[in-house]
Amino acid sequence: MKSKRMLITGAAGFIGSHLTERLLADGHKVIGIDNFITGRVENIDRFFRDPAYTFIQQDVTNFIHVPGKLDAVFHFASPASPVDYAQFPIPTLKVGALGTHKALGLAKDKGAAFVLASTSEVYGDPLLSPQPESYWGNVNPIGPRGVYDEAKRFAEAMTMAYHRYHGLQVRIVRIFNTFGPRMRANDGRAVPNFIMQALHNRPLTVYGNGRQTRSLCYISDLVEGIIRLLASGINAPVNLGNPHEVTILELAGIIRRLAGPESKIVHKPLPVDDPKVRCPEISIARRVLKWTPKVRLEDGLRKTVEYFKTSKC
Repeated sequence: MKSKRMLITGAAGFIGSHLTERLLADGHKVIGIDNFITGRVENIDRFFRDPAYTFIQQDVTNFIHVPGKLDAVFHFASPASPVDYAQFPIPTLKVGALGTHKALGLAKDKGAAFVLASTSEVYGDPLLSPQPESYWGNVNPIGPRGVYDEAKRFAEAMTMAYHRYHGLQVRIVRIFNTFGPRMRANDGRAVPNFIMQALHNRPLTVYGNGRQTRSLCYISDLVEGIIRLLASGINAPVNLGNPHEVTILELAGIIRRLAGPESKIVHKPLPVDDPKVRCPEISIARRVLKWTPKVRLEDGLRKTVEYFKTSKC
């Protein structure tokens, strides 16, 4: 592929940093933007020595000025875990609304393709499983998770408005649970929680009865899907995730075996509006992108456990 110049908001985050790494490896120039509200400089410091990489520290809810040509704008900035958007509810709403508006304006000005990192959370606590892109969701707009759910739903609406009104080439990726190295140890999600608890021989905390399900996609598979989506002609949402469901109890058991077999499992009350099921229907990705996850859950978890063993989390 011909070398292109790409911009990524949220570049110091978990997914943003892996996307940066892939684009640089493919020979592209990358401009990263982050304000480090949840991103970490440790995720991107290896890129600063690369002449193809430029970094701008900025809140993307403010006007974004980037001189020169851009071929694509990836809008991946946002707090993305329940711990984060509970701590930063207003910034979460602002980056979904104002940040999306600013990033779309930049893409329109540059004639660049726009890629929105949306989320499976737009489906809320779904009454249908697996969730196809045609499902409108079951979302509580004023619940504690509503700031994230509705920020992403609004971001999708604005992105489609720019496509319909301005003719902007857009891509919307609905990201299901993704895991791998560079997740934050304290981000509140099941995989890092269980790993850190197991590595320190603490009880693994399972909320509710543990029968709620998740589908977990390894980060390299997700990034491959995002790259393929950019190259496609799909101007509508596309689910990217692993359609293989596991219960939270099963996940805890696998991680305990890999990281801390002496740890016990304890149960605590289920958080408000916590989804009971989360599983993507990925027939569009399979058919149009020729994409399906390749990394086995246990293989990905083993790599993630090794990361947490050796990192300064």
